Parts: sequence; C-alpha cells; structure tokens
Amino acid sequence: MEIIKDIARLRERIREVKKKGLSIGFVPTMGYLHEGHLSLMKTAKKENDFMAISIFVNPLQFGAGEDFEEYPRDLARDEMLARSTGCDLIFSPSVKEMYPTGYGTFVEVKKLTEGLCGASRPGHFLGVTTVVTKLFNLLRPDRVYFGQKDAQQAFVLKKMVNDLNMDLEFIVLPTFREDDGLAMSSRNKYLTPEQRKEAAVLYKSLKQARKLAVEGERNVEVIKKVISDIISEAGHAQIEYIEIVDTQNLRSLHMLKGECLIALAVKFGQTRLIDNIILEV
Repeated sequence: MEIIKDIARLRERIREVKKKGLSIGFVPTMGYLHEGHLSLMKTAKKENDFMAISIFVNPLQFGAGEDFEEYPRDLARDEMLARSTGCDLIFSPSVKEMYPTGYGTFVEVKKLTEGLCGASRPGHFLGVTTVVTKLFNLLRPDRVYFGQKDAQQAFVLKKMVNDLNMDLEFIVLPTFREDDGLAMSSRNKYLTPEQRKEAAVLYKSLKQARKLAVEGERNVEVIKKVISDIISEAGHAQIEYIEIVDTQNLRSLHMLKGECLIALAVKFGQTRLIDNIILEV
C-alpha cells in the first residue's frame, strides 16, 4: 500500500494503473476510519482490481462554528485499518495541495442541496461537490462507493455525476450500524457515555416510522410526530430537523407515496448526528 500526498505523484501512479488496464474502485473519506468505511473499502476491493481511498478533511464543507479544527485525525491508525482491507493506495493531501493560493473554482448542484442538511449548513454541499469532483478527476475511478447514512450527499453527488457525464459507476451501500442501531460515524467519538446511550433513539424512531408505514399510515405529520416523541425521550437530544421527502427531488411530502426518504438531524450536546431510512410505499 502506498500513501501519496502530492497530486503530481498521484497522477503518475494512476496513469500506471490505467496503463495496465486495471479497474479502480475509490472510497472518498475524511479519515478516522470506522467499520462503515471499511465495509465500503472491502466491497470496492472485491469489485475492482485496484482500490484507493482519500483521507482529506475538507475545509470547504465546514461552516463557521463547525468542527473543522476538532475533527478527529489519526493517519497512522487509518493506515493500519486501510491495510487490513487490502487497500492499494491512500491519497492524503494537505489543504494547500488541494486549494493552492488563488484557487477559485467551485462545483454546485442546485435544488437538491436546498433542504435537509443544506438548509442549516449553507455552503456545505458546495464544498462536498467541489472536492469530490477534484478527487474523481485525480483518481479516475471506474466505481465509487458511498454509504446511505449520508443520503442527501449521495443523492447530490449522483446527480452531479449524471449531469456532468462523469464516466464512472456510482454505488451506494447500506448504512453500517452499531449493535444498538446507531449509524457509525467518526463524530460518535464526541459523545459522552450518556449521550452515546441516548443516541440509539435515532434508529429506534426510524424503525417505528417504518412500522407505521408498513401498517398503512400515510400521513407525514403523524409519522413525524411519532419520530419526534421517541427522540424527545432522550434528555440530551435537540432535534434540528425531521423530514420526509421524495427521492427524486428531495421535496417535502404531505403523504407517503412511492419511494420516500425519512431523514433526521439531531444534536447531542455539540455533536450533530444524522440518520435516515428509505421506504417504498
């Protein structure tokens, strides 16, 4: 496994791989790898000849007052975990390498970025789409892998790939969860023991929402109220949003119809967690 920090060397290495006719599977990450990342990486390794990841905490997707400086970083730990999956290459550039002095080009997806996390994190998805476009251009992957936990991000990036005619396969894999259902996230480490225990209410509420839908409930406000009541059982939980939207345009629904995304964002202390499920009714 090779760790590359500069763009010139990365391009040289990718050219070597492409010259051999090898397929490239790519998993973009911000590091501090967990089992969710590793599951994506193992799938990418299985389905491709060459598997690469990026480890880059992207400042463009952090807003004012968010946790860019505090975001967990441990490259040595990440290297060890990456090796365990058979990873062939880690691209871990500096901020200056990705955004040199005078940088001024950005990629924006309209409409899908306006609601859900986009409403409370202005500029976040502009940062995501910009850095991912750069990474796709540099790694030239045949297949890319993302987790459903970041569902809005996945929908936004998939539209970007389609709209810009990027020649790659975009694959979204199921959310990887702890034993109590909490979606795995690098930010879970910020939770106090009590907050961590309480955070299990997120998936509990989503499972109840699914149960209501299976039993025939279609009224979105009824389902959102049930979700809210369950989450409110946790003393440290501060609900940012509970939304039920269609999966085509991410527009709010009044009644469940077709394929729907139930998404939520909740803070436990200063730690913001997101989760979601997709329903077909």
